[in-house]
Amino acid sequence: MRVCILGSGLTALTLAKALVNQNIFVDLVSSNKNDKINHSRTIGISESNFNYFNRNIANIEKISWKLNKIEIYNDKNKNEKLLNFENSNNQLFSIIKNYQLYEFLNKNLFKNKYFKKINSKKKLIKTEKYNLIINTEYNNIFTKKYFSKKIEKAYNSFAYTTVINHEKISNHVAVQIFTKIGPLAFLPLSKNKTSIVYSIYNLQDVDRKKIIHLINQHNIKYKITKIEKIENFELKSFNLRSYYHNNILAFGDLLHRIHPLAGQGFNMTIRDIKIFINIIKNKIDLGLPIDSSVNNEFEKNLKHKNYIFSNSIDFVQEFFNFERKFNNNILSKSVKILGKNRFINKLFTKVADKGINF
Repeated sequence: MRVCILGSGLTALTLAKALVNQNIFVDLVSSNKNDKINHSRTIGISESNFNYFNRNIANIEKISWKLNKIEIYNDKNKNEKLLNFENSNNQLFSIIKNYQLYEFLNKNLFKNKYFKKINSKKKLIKTEKYNLIINTEYNNIFTKKYFSKKIEKAYNSFAYTTVINHEKISNHVAVQIFTKIGPLAFLPLSKNKTSIVYSIYNLQDVDRKKIIHLINQHNIKYKITKIEKIENFELKSFNLRSYYHNNILAFGDLLHRIHPLAGQGFNMTIRDIKIFINIIKNKIDLGLPIDSSVNNEFEKNLKHKNYIFSNSIDFVQEFFNFERKFNNNILSKSVKILGKNRFINKLFTKVADKGINF
């Protein structure tokens, strides 16, 4: 069996590693020879996804930092938590730098006999050569031809990311503050480093000086010694209307892209990988062919779940955006009351961990 993966980002590398672990030959073809990996961006991986990653893809314990609590505030009262998520076993989420995971997977795959990386901008993919072609790229002939129809939403916002260096503390609690101009997340990376993700609604004159001022204004616990390079990207959400065409399957952010406020983008991809690998393993065990039927089963299993989950994240974003627009804290007070209910709090935690598949 041979699979072609188009792209060379984290989704492509993670999926490639999951497949070669099943003794499946993978050709990874990228139209971008020099992928630029953002050094200021991080990913959060929920407990169940982290455990799956370690057992079935690669052990990433050494490059991750565990969080045991997530606290939610608004900027009107930074001393009073709206929501508080905890895990008794000391792991709620794990935070990893994008470029560290990228380098780790690249190194791991390079020495695997089932893996081949092809750097070519003009290489023509012969679809009949492969059982499946997995497309993770936004800009190639397959995306333009088969995966352009989507349900899309622009947030008129940009996410600004950086890493702050600070004096050492016991740094295992993530903080998210819903400010007047958008949600701001402090995501610990180590005892003296914390990632920042600030999703700012459409504002003029947002430069490095402005971002630094806002970080310092909302910082509630760090003695900052340095703020690293600040990068940004436009915020959009979308869901593809069709997941596949024949033996070509869209995957990762090409399938579904969501607002970063809940840190669920890569978690959705890991859940997709889990289902995808299980479908292939079941086909192999039953002696069935690995062909477009895999893609059909994948879409039937996940399309509705991913759409519901994506919209639930959008609802949270719009919920707090509504409060911001009308300068009213009634909604926040309601959230605080709900968060004190043990059943609801536990439900929120399960959804964040396992999506709607638990």
